Amino acid sequence: MSTTDAAPAAPTDPEDVKILTLARAALARTGARQGACVRDTDGRTYAGTSVDLPHLRLSAISVVVAMAVSSGAEGLEAVALSSTDDPDDDDLAVVADLPGQGVVLWHADPRGQLRRKVDVRART
Repeated sequence: MSTTDAAPAAPTDPEDVKILTLARAALARTGARQGACVRDTDGRTYAGTSVDLPHLRLSAISVVVAMAVSSGAEGLEAVALSSTDDPDDDDLAVVADLPGQGVVLWHADPRGQLRRKVDVRART
């Protein structure tokens, strides 16, 4: 996994800013542990939160990737995570399961402060 040690520069692509905003909004709306958003290769976005039920526990990244796949997405362009939790190896593996070039995961805390930028393809 390729990450930056210091907080990365804010994304300059308005579409990356959008998915960070949607991930934060999902988190704020529900009070879940994590909020996430993905953009597929057709430009569609899917936002959701982590699920923590007695019989079902899913990270927010797992939820939004599943939403994208179940809607017919064939690949990803970018991922945003809003959480105090770091994305774990399982989350990165789920993202890497879908094709896409230069897929980046933007990780921000719930206040919007960028924590890291992960080049998902560099980790495989």
